[in-house]
Amino acid sequence: MTRIKGITVTLIDRVEVERDPFGHPIYEEKEIEVKNVLVAPASSDDIVNSLELEGKKAVYIIGIPKGDNHNWENREVKFFGQKFKTFGKVTQGIEDLIPLDWNKKVQVEVYE
Repeated sequence: MTRIKGITVTLIDRVEVERDPFGHPIYEEKEIEVKNVLVAPASSDDIVNSLELEGKKAVYIIGIPKGDNHNWENREVKFFGQKFKTFGKVTQGIEDLIPLDWNKKVQVEVYE
């Protein structure tokens, strides 16, 4: 039996490091490697829906492993040697009711 496995994806998070003289936060990018992330091409329905609702073209849908607490909304991600950006809300299912290792998903677009 073949077990489904994900890949390691680099999530680029923004961490507040200090504040400027006007009190606005100054951020620094931090790369976080997340293992066992599923990456699937977006279906034609996903592409049409994302264009109509968000104005962005979904290229991939990524499945986030159970127990992951990182913020995946509007973040840059790197995999397959390219940089992408997540968009839209993260969709989440109930962990105990989903039989595999992933319970969240988010759409990604090409980021240049």
